[in-house]
Amino acid sequence: MATPRLQDIPLLPGSPRRLSPRAVARASQGPRQGQQHLKVLGPRAPGLQGCSNQDSGQLSGGESSHRSSVINNYLDANEPVSSEAPRSRMHFHDNQRKVDYVLAYHYRKRGAHPSHDSPGHSLAIVSNGETGKEPHAGGSHDIELGPLDALEEERKEQREEFEHNLMEAGLELERDLESKSQGSIFVRIHAPWQVLAREAEFLKIKVPTKKMYEIKPEGCIAKKFNEILQKLSSPLKPRVPEHSNNRMKNLSYPFSREKMYLYNIQDKDTFFDNATRSRIVHEILKRTACSRANNTMGINSLIASNIYEAAYPLHDGEYDGPGDAVNDRKVLYQEWARYGVFYKFQPIDLIRKYFGEKIGLYFAWLGLYTSFLIPSSIIGVIVFLYGCATIEEDIPSKEMCDQQNAFTMCPLCDKSCDYWNLSSACGTARASHLFDNPATVFFSIFMALWATMFLENWKRLQMRLGYFWDLTGIEEEEEHSRPEYETKVREKMLKKSDKSVVQKLGTNMTEREDEDDEDKLTWKDRFPGYLINFVSILFMIALTFSIVFAVIVYRITIAAALSLNKDTRSNVRVTVTATAVIINLVVILILDEIYGAVAKWLTKIEVPKTEQTFEERLILKAFLLKFVNAYSPIFYVAFFKGRFVGRPGSYVYVFNGYRMEECAPGGCLMELCIQLSIIMLGKQLIQNNIFEIGVPKLKKLFRKLKDETEPGETDSAHSKHPEQWELDYSLEPYTGLTPEYMEMIIQFGFVTLFVASFPLAPVFALLNNVIEVRLDAKKFVTELRRPDAVRIKDIGIWFDILSGIGKFSVISNAFVIAITSDFIPRLVYQYSYSHNGTLHGFVNHTLSFFNVSQLKEGTQPENSQFDQEVQFCRFKDYREPPWAPNPYEYSRQYWSILSARLAFVIIFQNLVMFLSVLVDWMIPDIPTDISDQIKKEKSLLVDFFLKEEHEKLKLMDETASSSQGAGPQSRRSRAASSAPSGRSQPGSIASSGSQHTNV
Repeated sequence: MATPRLQDIPLLPGSPRRLSPRAVARASQGPRQGQQHLKVLGPRAPGLQGCSNQDSGQLSGGESSHRSSVINNYLDANEPVSSEAPRSRMHFHDNQRKVDYVLAYHYRKRGAHPSHDSPGHSLAIVSNGETGKEPHAGGSHDIELGPLDALEEERKEQREEFEHNLMEAGLELERDLESKSQGSIFVRIHAPWQVLAREAEFLKIKVPTKKMYEIKPEGCIAKKFNEILQKLSSPLKPRVPEHSNNRMKNLSYPFSREKMYLYNIQDKDTFFDNATRSRIVHEILKRTACSRANNTMGINSLIASNIYEAAYPLHDGEYDGPGDAVNDRKVLYQEWARYGVFYKFQPIDLIRKYFGEKIGLYFAWLGLYTSFLIPSSIIGVIVFLYGCATIEEDIPSKEMCDQQNAFTMCPLCDKSCDYWNLSSACGTARASHLFDNPATVFFSIFMALWATMFLENWKRLQMRLGYFWDLTGIEEEEEHSRPEYETKVREKMLKKSDKSVVQKLGTNMTEREDEDDEDKLTWKDRFPGYLINFVSILFMIALTFSIVFAVIVYRITIAAALSLNKDTRSNVRVTVTATAVIINLVVILILDEIYGAVAKWLTKIEVPKTEQTFEERLILKAFLLKFVNAYSPIFYVAFFKGRFVGRPGSYVYVFNGYRMEECAPGGCLMELCIQLSIIMLGKQLIQNNIFEIGVPKLKKLFRKLKDETEPGETDSAHSKHPEQWELDYSLEPYTGLTPEYMEMIIQFGFVTLFVASFPLAPVFALLNNVIEVRLDAKKFVTELRRPDAVRIKDIGIWFDILSGIGKFSVISNAFVIAITSDFIPRLVYQYSYSHNGTLHGFVNHTLSFFNVSQLKEGTQPENSQFDQEVQFCRFKDYREPPWAPNPYEYSRQYWSILSARLAFVIIFQNLVMFLSVLVDWMIPDIPTDISDQIKKEKSLLVDFFLKEEHEKLKLMDETASSSQGAGPQSRRSRAASSAPSGRSQPGSIASSGSQHTNV
């Protein structure tokens, strides 16, 4: 009897079983009532099936056969779709069920030779919806499996078991056919309402209730000011629906299936948004076990074992697709992710809705940080302009530039360097005044308070967003163990050679928290990892210091070499400084990438149990290494350069005759400014343009070329119109927010730690962040797969790092002002040693005398071209003159200035810390209006519950009173009619196998 072209096969839940040809033929007689169906093309199929070939299965009742036909929640992706509605790229093949998640894997058929005898779309029927090869289709002989074929078969069986377990959890799956010799297969996952409701209750997801209330209006003055501000800022607002809301807010309450009457459920398909649906499916994927894959738990373990290649939620269509169809992704691209809208505010609510709270909080923090850079940039520019305006009035620089003073300075190097006039360093002295003036001290105090105000305002904004996003009172979600942790525990237990313990591991994976210490990793198990971490971090820090020292040696040797040539002698300092800073920048960029990879490797060695612990430890290691890498050259110039030079006749030498380098005549502050500006600007420009833009584009191009050159059949018609899951698969996987946060944290350090030496740092940071916001936005919208929505209350450990940098910046700026700049020596001279209370004579006061006849043999200048005979030369230090009883010892002025410097550091630090604590105390962490609204919401929620319960009881009383005259028979019939409501709905765990029928 010829098998018909279209066959209706009953729904077959349960473990994977193969249908016999007789069962297939019997199924063509017609479906039984209540069964679901799958229409299958053809009687044969290429490929192999790794399941047991049993001829019996189980049938279960279910929903009526609406939409497309289903086998165990699987759909045949090649089933024709009705031409009445246009094909949706976001739904199953039935054009009704939404795709909530996608699993992708690469398959390779046995031998990789497609069959030419059977059509590519023919199928064999398997109870879990897989296509398989008929027993008679491949011949009577057995095919010997090679190593790759055996591995592929094993992975196929593991995928079948995992997907079967997903269906047992109530999810519905649709899979592509393996019609080619090899290629990528996509498994679409849909969560029906029963699963969404069950998981939402389990995860305690807050959803809006029917009750709406008005948010407390501001006072009269605040209301008027807010209205004026709204009108002025209206051109800066993005055109998104979330920004046109009114002052009304829904009461929110954790979802409960027993309190469905509280919620305004108009459409079950849209009650949970796409981000929430994908989050629910991802939670199921993370906790679903697979016994065939070494008892691994969750999709992350399977991806780590290469059983699947990727798992991701879908984007909401294309961001630049043709037509007028509007989706959230397109709105985000048009109003947020383009450089042309850099002047607009960010649509934070839409970002949170599309990407989840974790990414929403990052962009909210980045937006607040960027906006706070505006006032600091304005003040920094004012300080810089003040230095420009007062440069002609600066007495010390005038004295240095006055050639009549004729300060004859000691040679800068041995033999080849001659005596020189201090007036030749006039340009450096005048430039130093731009950054070394009294205004920088007040700017440092301002920036310390600015950092405190920024952190306080972020806490307030975080609470405000938490209120509007319903994050208040959410509990920490229980995290599942990482795959590496489970592997280490399994290896530990296998070493004990205790089969009962191994069996216990396979059966009690979900009760890991209650197991004994033998089922966990103790500190003894982790001690080798901790030791490697400690030694490696010390080695990396020592490596950074070694590179800084190598650059110092480069500066010393190049300066000595250039001083031998008369043509290059005049530009020695500029050449050495510029080339050394560029070398530092290149080394920092290279070590940044290396240290990021090393930190990740070291964290893996520790084997943290959960993803959150892994992320926190990774952040701490990466920050420590990158902090040392980025700031060690700057710390050297700020606090160490020129401090260990010695004096004429007794210089400190390195490597046989090379003198330690000195600061410029105007001080080290100008060089610190140059070092800071080049490293900061270069790091931002190169990282933004090369690492964040260029590298992802190269990866995408490489992946595209790889797909094009991959052997196998290609479907030209399909490639012209790829599905959304295929478009998203070609995007870069999302790897977390750590690189974005780390880049901004390092920049925050540049802005705060050394702002006394570079007041324009906030300006360059502001210009960079205006681009950075749109760059990150474009990357998330157009270049990355959609991340899983993560619900968190705050930015976590990043806030602690920011707070630590803010406190450390007070100390660093205090030492920069006290030690690196001439602020303290000028104050001491003006109020202790000046005859008229001015800075006249300050330059002469800072220079000591040296008798040139006491220079060591072989260090005197050769062929001196100096105009006059030199008896005494000057050098910058506070030492006794040659004619004093204790020549060249530190003078009384030196100890006076040193004590003044230390006193300034203590006073500055305590004053700024006190002001910071005062600001922290004056600004409450929770805004008053938000605190009032939270209290009001709790009260309204109680009233709403009581009202709903009262109406529910009233309805029950009315129903009971109307049925008092009814007989026992009617009561029994009502009881019978209400009985099915307590049963598990189709798609729930309990529904599987509720009816048993042999096939």
